[in-house]
Amino acid sequence: MTAERLSPDASPVESLPTADFFQFESLLNPAEQAKLNQLREFLAEEIAPYATQWWNDAEFPAHILPKLAELQLSTPAQRGYSHLFAGLVIAEMTRVDTSIATFFLVHHDLFVEALYGFGSEEQRARLLLDAANLRTTGAFALTEPQHGSDVAGGMETRARRISSVTGEADEGGDSWVLNGAKRWIGNGTFCDYLLVWARDESNGAVRGFIVDATLPGLTRSRIENKIALRTVQNADIVFQNVMVAEADRFSGIGSFEDTKELLRGSRIMVAWQAVGQQLAAFDVARQYALEREQFGRPLAKFQLIQQQLVTMLGNAVASLGMMVRIAQLQEEGSADMAQVALAKSYTSARMRETVALGRSILGGNGIVTDYRMAKIFADAEAIYTYEGSFEINSLIVGRAVTGVSAIA
Repeated sequence: MTAERLSPDASPVESLPTADFFQFESLLNPAEQAKLNQLREFLAEEIAPYATQWWNDAEFPAHILPKLAELQLSTPAQRGYSHLFAGLVIAEMTRVDTSIATFFLVHHDLFVEALYGFGSEEQRARLLLDAANLRTTGAFALTEPQHGSDVAGGMETRARRISSVTGEADEGGDSWVLNGAKRWIGNGTFCDYLLVWARDESNGAVRGFIVDATLPGLTRSRIENKIALRTVQNADIVFQNVMVAEADRFSGIGSFEDTKELLRGSRIMVAWQAVGQQLAAFDVARQYALEREQFGRPLAKFQLIQQQLVTMLGNAVASLGMMVRIAQLQEEGSADMAQVALAKSYTSARMRETVALGRSILGGNGIVTDYRMAKIFADAEAIYTYEGSFEINSLIVGRAVTGVSAIA
């Protein structure tokens, strides 16, 4: 059995029900369904045949960006698509390759959305068109070496406003000097711009800056030896007296509270990734169970295998149903952070169980990337952790339902 035969679109599963067992996709309008199918064709032709090798080599396929841009899928909601469609875009990308979906999410749902939401008219005119069309790429620099979940209160990266003429601190100065470090910055090794969060030395307020990644004093290095999202180029970023023009400060950001809108949106998309991971795991496990023979019959004829597949499907459908409701709440403008946190924690927990069952079905072949499942299994660990770990999201929900915070 070859890895290529395990494509979710290959015989003998093509006539069987999909993992969207309750047909949530039918809620899309015809134009959105057609666009989603266009995305699937792109993923099948340009990503699926090569994704495992990119992952094994820990290389990012920059050459695909022009073709990805041609799909015109940047920030779908900004283009008039529904939030459900936007979520299914991320789920479908993840279903084929979690790393490409993560690149898309970081660039579009954090960097480009920040330009839409917080950029000045001049900043949008200068940067938005190229970023939306992937002629330039962006990253979101929030997490620090010593601060992940507690970065809101513990942020150590500092910004000091100065006069570029005198170099002295000046409350009305035309420049800022950044000092500090960021870690786990997706796209960080190659991006053109970084959205950097730093604490204003004068008053402690959190500021946001559009930082040209080639500025003097800025260094970036790739984080090596990852066991998940190996195609994603995560970076350590260090700022040593990096001078940024006042014109590149996000005037729409005055505190850390302003980041929550972006983080809420990206957390939703990571929950959609948890759905996509489960769809992928089910696709691969079912195909394998139908094709792999043991004791003279396909694995799919064994009761325990069928039970595992049904559990995987149930987890995927339940997660998908929760995310469809979140999308509806987004359309109403009423999806709050606690609801989003529950969605992220629940879907990622179900995902962890689903990919573990899938890996088990593949037996020894489940630990080599030739059969896709090992890659799906490993990438799930990143989704379980980023955009708020399972534990932190659970505590956000706990605070909402008890009125008492367990977070110091």
